[in-house]
Amino acid sequence: MQIMCEILSVSRSGFYAWCKRPESRRQRENKRLGALIKVSFEKSRQTYGYRRVRKDLQMQSEICSEYRVSQLMKKHDLRAKARKKFKITTDSKHNKPIHENLLCRQFNATTPNQRWVSDITYIPTTEGWLYLAVMMDLYSRRIVGWSMSNRLQESLVINAMRMSLFRRKVKSSLLLHSDRGSQYASDNFQNLLKENSINCSMSRKGNCWDNAAMESFFHTLKVECINHENFKTRDEAKKVIFDYIEVFYNKQRRHSYLNYLSPVQFEELTQKT
Repeated sequence: MQIMCEILSVSRSGFYAWCKRPESRRQRENKRLGALIKVSFEKSRQTYGYRRVRKDLQMQSEICSEYRVSQLMKKHDLRAKARKKFKITTDSKHNKPIHENLLCRQFNATTPNQRWVSDITYIPTTEGWLYLAVMMDLYSRRIVGWSMSNRLQESLVINAMRMSLFRRKVKSSLLLHSDRGSQYASDNFQNLLKENSINCSMSRKGNCWDNAAMESFFHTLKVECINHENFKTRDEAKKVIFDYIEVFYNKQRRHSYLNYLSPVQFEELTQKT
C-alpha cells in the first residue's frame, strides 16, 4: 500500500479517505444509465451504436447527450458489430429485354406501394450457397416480400414478388426497380409484373448506386445478422434470416431515415394521420 501511495504521490490517510468517500450523484447516475444502455444494446442484438441507443433512452424519457452515451458504451466495451464488405454478383449477360432506369436514384416515396426496390444476395453455409431475394417498399424501408432457395433461378424473385403482392394492396402506379439480372429480365417475371400493372425499372449496367437503398439493406443484413454466424445448414440460415427480417428489422430496428422508428412503426404512425 505504501508503494502505491508513493507512486500516486498521495498520503496513506488521503488514499483511505478517498476509498471511503461515497459515490457522487454523477457516478450513481452513470451506473444507472450504464445499465439501461446495456439493456438497449443487447435488445438490439448488439447492433446499435450510440445514436440509436440514445434514441432508445429518449423514448424512455431519459435525458442524456450522444457524447455521454458514447463514453459510457466505451467504458463498458459495448461495440456494435463491425462492418464488412461483401461481394455482389449479377448475371446480366443475357438476351432478354432491358428496361430503362425510371427510378433515377429517387429513393423516397410519399405513399406506400409507390416505389419498390429488389435485389438478390447470397449467404454461405457448410451445405453451399443460400440465395435470398428481397422486395423493399421505399416509403417505409419495410421488407414486404422475400424468398430463399439453394438455386439462383427466376423462381426466386417470382416467389418474393408473389409474397409482396399477397401482403400489399398494389395499384397500377407501382414502380419496381431492380438490377438487370436474368432473373428479373425473365419472361415469367416480366409477365407477373404486367399482370399486376407494375412498371419495371432497371439499373444501368455495372452501377450499384442505382439501387443503393437495396444495397444498403443487404449491407445491414450482412453486418448485423450474417457475418458473425457460421451456418451448418441452409435451414439453419433460413431460420435466422426469417427472424431478422420479420421480427427484428421490420418491427423493432430503429431506422435513421425514419427518424429512428422501425418500418412497421413508421407505417402505423403515418397511416393514422
